[in-house]
Amino acid sequence: MILTPDFTTNPYWWDAAPPDGTPTDPLPEQVDVAIIGSGFCGLAAALELARGGLRTAVLEAGPLGIGASSRSGGMVSSGQKLVLTDVLKDFDDGEQARALEDSAETFDFLKSLIWREKLDADLQLTGRFFGAWTPKHFETLQKHAELLARRTGVTTRIVTKSQQHDEIGSDFYHGGMVVEEYGGVHPAKYNRALREAARQAGAGLYAFAAVQGWTQQGDGLAVRTARGVVQAKNLIVATNGYTTAEALPWHRRRVIPVTAFIVATEPLAPTVMDEIMPRRRMISDTRKELSFFRPSPDGTRVLFGGRPDAFHNDERSAAIGLRARMVQVFPQLAGVRLSHAWRGNVCMTFDKLPHLGQEQGVHYALGCNGNGVALMSWMGQQTALAILGRQNRAPVFQQRPFPTAIGYKDRTWFLPLVSAGYHFRDFLDRPGAVLAERMSRKSA
Repeated sequence: MILTPDFTTNPYWWDAAPPDGTPTDPLPEQVDVAIIGSGFCGLAAALELARGGLRTAVLEAGPLGIGASSRSGGMVSSGQKLVLTDVLKDFDDGEQARALEDSAETFDFLKSLIWREKLDADLQLTGRFFGAWTPKHFETLQKHAELLARRTGVTTRIVTKSQQHDEIGSDFYHGGMVVEEYGGVHPAKYNRALREAARQAGAGLYAFAAVQGWTQQGDGLAVRTARGVVQAKNLIVATNGYTTAEALPWHRRRVIPVTAFIVATEPLAPTVMDEIMPRRRMISDTRKELSFFRPSPDGTRVLFGGRPDAFHNDERSAAIGLRARMVQVFPQLAGVRLSHAWRGNVCMTFDKLPHLGQEQGVHYALGCNGNGVALMSWMGQQTALAILGRQNRAPVFQQRPFPTAIGYKDRTWFLPLVSAGYHFRDFLDRPGAVLAERMSRKSA
């Protein structure tokens, strides 16, 4: 038995802070700004706009906080992956410097927002350990550590395999890298705290108000929802991996929702947590179809995420696959059951960059690319500042070309093939580990 009797496919985070599906007030007839989406981006924008004196309405298709903002791993970075990939290859030197400056600012913004507003978000600045999937990957991490320190100023440290137990109670990896400027939040509590702050500032939050489309009307927009029409002078699209083709066809053609899964263990003894995660860091590895994991904010459980299979997308099969991976990393957890397994959509873009801007007068902030907690909070604030006319400097990601692919509308038929390719690359890099994981899944 690998699942607890009360196993659920609801996110672990919802135990403490469930989405808000309580009845809401009638929709306003007119606002200055309507925002589609009640995630970190939409709520951070609503808070800034309401503080700026604008009438603001957040429109959510279901309960408030139902999307990926309360389903993520809650891991927080300042966008180091921009340096470690080739996504900035088309930027000139000045644009690259601004992109790194903006990325660092996202981390500082999140910290200052939580501290300034006294948000109950369980922010923990623990750092992150990157485990090397192969010895060759360890060599790459050595280069990454030097590059990150030189170009971003973050504090990095290489951990050899012989030193690994100082960071993680496992022999599975071939050493790794630590980046100190990392942390974690309780994403559902952070979302709830943002909802409360936005409400207190005067923003209206409206559940079960799915946006169905809009039309230009005078100097504004008539926004059609499942609960009626709202007249808005400005509209913000902040839907990320839950962007629908029916209501947002232009935006949907430019985002790729990718499903990721996370499981939570049953509560573990403090001695076990001390052994496997002695520094309580955020952790991920370097395989192509990576795993990411962390302690729960209260330090009692392991939360383990990834995409263990290319073609199966239900929570129970994902739970079996992720548990097999978890036990490979931590054999100490072989007898531990899972209490939760859930899914959420990561919003990828074709150029792997975030995008802010306007299309036909509609503002958008999209493209977390797996790095959304700090980034999307900051992008929401930046979009609000643009509407208020208070931006000190437009972010480098603002009004850049937002690419799509020929023939792409909303069907992500290619994702299983891409995932299968990633799994095959991981097999070629380390066939024994992949085969052992497969055998473990079959025996579960």
